[in-house]
Amino acid sequence: MKYSGWPESGELVVGEVDEITDFGVFVDLDEYENKRGLCHISEVASGWIKNVRDHVREGQTVVAKVIDVDESSQQIDLSIKDVNEHQRKEKIQEWKNEQKADNWMEVAFGDDVDDERYSAVANALLAEFESLYDSFESAAIHGTSALEDVDLDDDEIEAIVDTARQNVSVPYVNVTGYVDLRCPTGDGVDRIKEALKAAEGDEDEIPEEIELEVTYVGSPEYRIRVRAPDYKTAEDALEAAAGRASESIEADGGTANYHRDRHEEDE
Repeated sequence: MKYSGWPESGELVVGEVDEITDFGVFVDLDEYENKRGLCHISEVASGWIKNVRDHVREGQTVVAKVIDVDESSQQIDLSIKDVNEHQRKEKIQEWKNEQKADNWMEVAFGDDVDDERYSAVANALLAEFESLYDSFESAAIHGTSALEDVDLDDDEIEAIVDTARQNVSVPYVNVTGYVDLRCPTGDGVDRIKEALKAAEGDEDEIPEEIELEVTYVGSPEYRIRVRAPDYKTAEDALEAAAGRASESIEADGGTANYHRDRHEEDE
C-alpha cells in the first residue's frame, strides 16, 4: 500500500536511489505514490564528499529524514546523514512489516481486489491502529474482539482474523507462579480439586489469546503457568487464577498462599 499524500517534515521514509548527480541523490519514496525526493550532496554523509557514489549507489534502499516539503513546487528535501543506525534498522523493519501486511490484505481479499475496496478496508483499519501490520497482529492475538470498533462488516473482519491467524507470528511470554492450598476438612482433597478447577477458569474467564495450566508440584504447592502476548496480560491472568483458587478454598474453610517462587528447587 502506498500513501497518496505527502510525507511530513521530520518523518523517516524508505526509498530507492533512482539517480545520482554531482549535486545530490534523487530517491523514489517507496511508501508514497509518485513521490520523489532530493538528498543534496551535503545531506548524503557527514564531512566533505568528493564523490557521491562512494556513499550510495543506484538501486540502493535507503532511509532518509524529510527536511522540508514544498507541495507547490512538488519538492521533497531529504537527509540521509541525519538518520542513525538504530533509526535505520527500526524504520526498515517497520517498512518490511507493512509489506507483509500488504500481502496479507491480498490473501484476505484476493490478489485481484480493486483499489477502491482495498483503500476502504485499509483506511478503516488505520482509523483504529497505527499501521496495517498492527491491525493484523492484534487480530491474530485477540481475534474478532480486536476489530470490534473498526468500521468493517462481519465478513471482512472474519477474513482479516483468519488471514492473521494463519500468517502472523505472534510474540508470546511465559510467566509462572505458585499457590499453596490447604484444607483441614474431611473432604479436603475434593475441596482442593475444586479450587484448582477454579484456578483454571471457565471459558468466559480466560481470553482466547491466553493459555493457562495448573499442575501439581508437591503438597501443598501447585504451579500456575500462563502464556500470553505480553507481560502485563500474563501477570494479570496469573494473579486472577491464583485469586480464584484462593477464593474457592477459603470459602470451604481452607487457606491459600500465592507466591512467585518455589519453596524448594525442582528436583
